[in-house]
Amino acid sequence: MSRVLTVPVLTKVMRALVLSWEPDWGGVISYGYQHLRDEPVGPPHTGWLMYFSRRRGEVPPLPAPVRVEPVEDKGSLVILTPERFTVDNPAHVSLADEVRTLLDRAGLLKETGDGGPVQA
Repeated sequence: MSRVLTVPVLTKVMRALVLSWEPDWGGVISYGYQHLRDEPVGPPHTGWLMYFSRRRGEVPPLPAPVRVEPVEDKGSLVILTPERFTVDNPAHVSLADEVRTLLDRAGLLKETGDGGPVQA
């Protein structure tokens, strides 16, 4: 399982899902983080990897080490951190909080009823 829960593998999985199903949003999210930050924001939820369709809007500039990659002409894949996300790491939680605020301000975390998460 640890070989699957890596950014390179999950990025390929997310890209394949997006290209096959063209969801509005999706992500690899942490149940621990969801419980820690149970606020009225989302879904979509903030996670380790997040996908936002162009239909939702543009992803704003995000702080390092966050990476934003295009998925062809469909939308953007946001990779929160290159290592496995965990709520046991205060730096991960702080980064997720900051990114969540920026994505919410950009209107990307509004619920639309489309898409859905891939949870790990």
